[in-house]
Amino acid sequence: MRRCEVDRLDPTRTYWVPAVVSPAPNWAGAPGCRRGARFMVDTKSLRVSRDEFSPFDSRLSCLNWIMLHRPNLNRTLPGARIQAVALDRWLLGLD
Repeated sequence: MRRCEVDRLDPTRTYWVPAVVSPAPNWAGAPGCRRGARFMVDTKSLRVSRDEFSPFDSRLSCLNWIMLHRPNLNRTLPGARIQAVALDRWLLGLD
């Protein structure tokens, strides 16, 4: 799903996405970014993205996905803490 398509989601439900905050400037997971830059994780490429994401129906399913892909995520996103966040709060900058 692309960020511009978020209006197609059911507004009465909470959706969850894996997300990460850049731990350092010019971080290897997102070259050229600043420290504290916020990204969602694209579940297909296992890389950071500002536009591509796959929403999960529950926090548990998002956390399960993170744990299942933990070794590959640690390789592509070194030093970052990947967490499950509520999509609506993330897009508003509240989380």
